[in-house]
Parts: sequence; C-alpha cells; structure tokens
Amino acid sequence: MSGPDSTVTVALLFPDLLGTYGDSGNAVVLAQRLRWRGLASEVVTVHSGEPVPAGCQIYVVGGGEDLPQVLAARQLGPPAGGVLQQAVDGGAAVLAVCAGLQILGASFVYGPDGTEADGLGLVDCVTRRGIGPRAVGEIVVDPVGELGLPLLTGYENHAGATTVGSGASAAGRVRHGVGNGDGSGTDGVWAGRVFGTYLHGPVLARNPALADLLLGWVVGALDPLDDREQLALREERLAAAAGGEGRRPRRIGRAGGAERGAWRRGAKSSAPIA
Repeated sequence: MSGPDSTVTVALLFPDLLGTYGDSGNAVVLAQRLRWRGLASEVVTVHSGEPVPAGCQIYVVGGGEDLPQVLAARQLGPPAGGVLQQAVDGGAAVLAVCAGLQILGASFVYGPDGTEADGLGLVDCVTRRGIGPRAVGEIVVDPVGELGLPLLTGYENHAGATTVGSGASAAGRVRHGVGNGDGSGTDGVWAGRVFGTYLHGPVLARNPALADLLLGWVVGALDPLDDREQLALREERLAAAAGGEGRRPRRIGRAGGAERGAWRRGAKSSAPIA
C-alpha cells in the first residue's frame, strides 16, 4: 500500500465457479475487518470469463466441483492468465480454499478416472486422488508456529490428497479431521504470502486471527478489534469437534505438535488417515 488513505482491494476470483461452499464470505470478512478499523476497502468480484485485475492487495479463491475447478485453472493459468503469479511476486496475499488450494499447486486430478490437470505452480504441492471415501466433517488444525496463530476451525468436504513439497510448508497439523489427506497429518500449504487450506466455514469467519494475519501482510500492524462474537463461534465449533458433535470425518488425520487454545486438552483423532 502506498499510504494510510489507500484503498485495500480484495479480489474474489470466479465465485460462479468456485463458490460451492460459501467461501466467497472470506472476501467479505477481510473487507469488513478493515472498515471496522477505519481503513478503506473494496471487494472486486471477478466472474468466469473476465480478466483478473492486477494491482489488488489480496486475492481470494474458493472451493468448487471438478469441472468448474478445471475451468478456473485454465483461466488463471497461461497464456491468458499469469496475473496471480505477478501479483504475488509484487507482494499481494492469496487465500485459497480446497479446490482453490489445489489449483495453486503444480497439478491436481479431477473426474472419476483421476485425470491430471495442470495447476498454476504458484506453490510447491501436488494433489492426487485420496484413498477411501470423502473427507467430510469438522476439522481442527494447529498452525505452524511461525504463523503465530491459535487453533483453526473449519469444515472439510473433499476427496483429494495434497502433498506439500520442499519449496513450501504445510499450514499446520491436523488435530481432528483429515486435511491434506496424504498421510502426513497436515493441512494446507503456506509459502510467503500465500495461504492454502481445506477449511471451509468460511474459514475467516470462524478464525479472525487468520483474517488479520492476511491483512497484516499487506497493511502492516493492525489495531485490535472486539471479536467476542467471532470468538464465541470459534470456541463453539472447537468444542463441537472435541466432543464429536455432528457427523465425524470419514478419514481421520493424525494428531501432532503442541496443542493451543481452549480445545480439549489431550483429545486425539480416533484413527489414522486411510
């Protein structure tokens, strides 16, 4: 940003293709948390077939079904695309959820036969078809310590297995649920100002600290907000996951790392990833 009066632009990419799980709400959360602090913000919605604008500070990519995911990847990649890579190179932040996460990697698979499609290669990860049934249910993730975040809560619904390469880091270790589903017990991918995860919710509505982390990457230090309502939602969902409320995930991730926050101390997943 060029100054305190600059408008932070949040680009919401292809919600008509990648809007199945309400992830478009993440863009709304980011813009509103800036407005509550007296900072100007704008959400620019980019529909399928429209050019991705350069010069935005944050880009949000959501989840979707197989065919829309492939269409989105083709529009974001070369030769017509490339704006997202240029934006990241220029210091922009990216939040990518589920199908969006897979698109950012080198490749992903789609369809009943597991056809491979090229990703953007924006982060070092690949996605293959997972073993066993879909991962569906509440998920709790302990983020890597460098991010300085508390436990993250979300909802997952996918059949992929994402493996993170040496050029990036997993975003965290799974406490409850499946996450990346490759047997590593991790969720998501993190590289520079790019953060990918399998957490729906929308994830930023459930986890205001993650929203502020992304905002801080582009605007600097932020004044605190009264997040009592948001934190109440977060704690309720963490308690629900710890108590086994609702439908449990089909595949279960391994626990690992130091536990933080109010999630039940010592609770662990009941089975390994298939």
